Amino acid sequence: MGVNHHYYDEFQNKSIVRRIAQKCYLPANELILELIKKYGSDFKVSFSISGLAIEQFEMYAPEVLKSFKALAKTGNVEFLTETYAHSLASLKSKEEFKRQVDLHSKKIEELFGQKPVTFRNTELIYSDDIGEMVAEMGYKTMLTEGAKHVLGWKSPNFLYRHASNPELKLLLKNYRLSDDIAFRFSDQGWAEYPVTAEKYAGWLKNVDPEQQVVNLFIDYETFGEHQWADTGIFEFIKALPGKVLSETDFKFRTPKEVAAKLNPAGEIHVPYPISWADEERDLTAWLGNELQDEAFEKLYSVEAKVKSCDDKEIIRDWNYLQASDHFYYMCTKWFSDGDVHRYFNPYPSPYEAFINYMNVLSDFMIRVDEKYKPDMFDKVKEKGKKAEAKAKVKAKVKETWDDVKDYTLDDIVKMSNAKVKQLIKKIDPEEMAHVLKDAGDEVREKIIPNMTKTAKKQYEKLEKEIKKVKKSDLKKVKNKIEDELRRIWN
Repeated sequence: MGVNHHYYDEFQNKSIVRRIAQKCYLPANELILELIKKYGSDFKVSFSISGLAIEQFEMYAPEVLKSFKALAKTGNVEFLTETYAHSLASLKSKEEFKRQVDLHSKKIEELFGQKPVTFRNTELIYSDDIGEMVAEMGYKTMLTEGAKHVLGWKSPNFLYRHASNPELKLLLKNYRLSDDIAFRFSDQGWAEYPVTAEKYAGWLKNVDPEQQVVNLFIDYETFGEHQWADTGIFEFIKALPGKVLSETDFKFRTPKEVAAKLNPAGEIHVPYPISWADEERDLTAWLGNELQDEAFEKLYSVEAKVKSCDDKEIIRDWNYLQASDHFYYMCTKWFSDGDVHRYFNPYPSPYEAFINYMNVLSDFMIRVDEKYKPDMFDKVKEKGKKAEAKAKVKAKVKETWDDVKDYTLDDIVKMSNAKVKQLIKKIDPEEMAHVLKDAGDEVREKIIPNMTKTAKKQYEKLEKEIKKVKKSDLKKVKNKIEDELRRIWN
């Protein structure tokens, strides 16, 4: 620490990337291209490739990127956006999350000529709050896990929408049919072994015809790396499109096309983050034990300083330090899919993973402190404040919230219907119901007609059930709504 700042085992990185390129990426891409040529617009796929993976290809396997570009040119492949560093930023920093998503989107557009419109978060991590951030960034469709504890009796085989923002559509992974290929394909102890294209098409045929869509989301390394070529995985994929198209009513479509074609069957409420990892489908693969939490907190404690550093190597290392795999290697619990991940794990134990990571992070923080100049950072902020103040003076003076000393809910009657609708999307229906119970007729007449049908039904139900709320609680809710009101007005 403080002496050697090179953290990378380039020989191992190159060896792993070259090996997987030869066993998986190149033969799989060649097969996908062959299937597109054979079936034309009837066969389509989508890819989510992190920015860090792209960097590894650029350094060690440029022919892999060339093969992905060939697939992009067919028009049958959609490339999704994710976090550039395949990070857990969505759980910690809205600003960093947005920075990475924007960076990744630009990289995808630059390489493949597509501006991504569908979002897939790291490890399919999703919650209502994360969905809200994704919607604010302009994405209309997002992929996540069809977790049992979230769906309950519902099926993952429908298009859904965000709980409070109906503009964000959600495609849920059918984990049973996905894992049949990703994990169970070569398991000779499995009752369904061996899996053939004909058998798999039969499973699809048995899906209730009332259901809309089956989303298969699989690690690409499944083809040739997790499931080696001698398991028959490539022959299976080669035969599958023909069987699906000839023996079922299913069509192959990209997420963008599915979201455009189907109407959401309902909404999904996910108050706590879910993922596609192990049986729990939660975050405990990456966060939860003392090692993971300490490393995670220490990493993001330096975020503000990193943002003030104009140094390419600092930013590169900041991206690499955020990769979710670091925290996975510190996990101390058993996974149903643990063998797959241990296959790539360079550490003999989670404790050694933690020690190595913290040593690197400590050295990184020393470098950041050397580059960080708080006086310069403060000057930049001060300059920004002055520019903002100047712009306000120049602007034409209309009635704004800044002209009023007290911001009250009654001022909503002065807002346009469009902005009222915008406000309603941001507020929980139960909180709105509490406030409207105490509000005047003008306010109620302004808000209720601007509710969506779903929100209105929820409100009407809550209005009957709701009891008088404490003054202190009502004040908190009012303050929250009035703060949102002020933000929207401005």
